[in-house]
Amino acid sequence: QVQLVESGGGLVQAGGSLRLSCAASGRAFSTYNLGWFRQAPGKGREFVAAVTWSPFNTYYADSVKGRFTISRDNAKNTGYLQMNSLKPEDTAVYYCAATGLWSMDVRTTSAYPSWGQGTQVTVSS
Repeated sequence: QVQLVESGGGLVQAGGSLRLSCAASGRAFSTYNLGWFRQAPGKGREFVAAVTWSPFNTYYADSVKGRFTISRDNAKNTGYLQMNSLKPEDTAVYYCAATGLWSMDVRTTSAYPSWGQGTQVTVSS
């Protein structure tokens, strides 16, 4: 498994942007699928975006498609989530996750054995 640490959260006005980072330690980061999930108060953890390592594919929740971009830099062992045109409903704790279970659906929390501690994103109206 890999250890994951998120950063980059904060308070931003509606329409603004943030970039979240997910620093990974451990072996074979480049061969892991990466996902971002979020959890708002009183709600379950929901899928936001994912990127697979081979083939290289990206997946997005409908609610963020066209506004968020997931990427990774394997040389830096880091994943990113660029969030543009933020809305108050994007307010949540954001978690990155990694998995070597390549056959599982990257849009589900059960696919990921490794999780970061989360970073708070608050979007004010």
